[in-house]
Amino acid sequence: MKTDLLVTGAAGLVGHALRQRNLSDTEFVTREHADLTEFGSTSTMFSLLKPRRVIHLAAVVGGLGGNMIHSGEYFRNNIMMNLNVLEAARLAGVEKLISFMSTCVFPDRCQYPLNEAHLHNGPPHPSNFGYAYAKRMLEVQSAAYRNEWNCNYIVAIPTNIYGPNDNFSLTDGHVIPSLIHRCHLAKQRGEDLVLWGSGKPLREFILSDDVARLTLWLLDNYNEDQPIILSSGIEVSIMELAETLADVMEFKGRLIFDTTKPDGQLRKPSDTAKLKRYLPDFEFTPLRQGLEQTVEWFLSNYPKVRGA
Repeated sequence: MKTDLLVTGAAGLVGHALRQRNLSDTEFVTREHADLTEFGSTSTMFSLLKPRRVIHLAAVVGGLGGNMIHSGEYFRNNIMMNLNVLEAARLAGVEKLISFMSTCVFPDRCQYPLNEAHLHNGPPHPSNFGYAYAKRMLEVQSAAYRNEWNCNYIVAIPTNIYGPNDNFSLTDGHVIPSLIHRCHLAKQRGEDLVLWGSGKPLREFILSDDVARLTLWLLDNYNEDQPIILSSGIEVSIMELAETLADVMEFKGRLIFDTTKPDGQLRKPSDTAKLKRYLPDFEFTPLRQGLEQTVEWFLSNYPKVRGA
């Protein structure tokens, strides 16, 4: 069996967005099809499907709380999945593979805006060091395989992804999905909504469908050695995000910021020059519009959503 495109982590956020694009000759695989932390299982899957190209999305991810609590688990499982997928792809003769990091892998103390060339210029923020170092090694492995075996492996670095089919866990989810879930519960219970930190940190958010569109473009057009950042470059404070979401969800309670909890990095603006050079006219989905789509999906599927 020969397949044009294999997508790992297909049950996740970006995998779901790619499914909605009705791609032909594509195999979407999840942990039910193969255990990517085991090389034998991973290699068998590649041998059976014989993919020409691969979008590697599978990862163990979480928000600030999850990263702090499960640093060892996140490091181990992400390292194993990436090692196995890239090696199995090499042995299967995959022509091109794109995989993903995130902006949290950049050094804690670095020059802003974050630039692809500065990826290894210092340790990541201690709040997510396990996940961040594992993801950095994905870039190192891709570069090493390109150098020794001429593998066309590229790496994308999206900013904070959100959208339908996210992980809405109250403890391990990223900021937007966990906030949506908590806001929904607070609204049902007639309670105020308590948020971690001061609300001052700034983040860049990107809708999963935008990532899917960019990923397919990269698969056909991008071949640089260096990774590429996927972001609109627009920073939004956590406070502004919470206020916008509360308005979208018609939440009437108070927003209370618990300053005894950590903020994480204050800001990590990204350099979008490379992406704009390739796609100067790409239109990103505005945050409010993306939140409306995500909230609508969440309410339509709750409580049968991931993390609920």
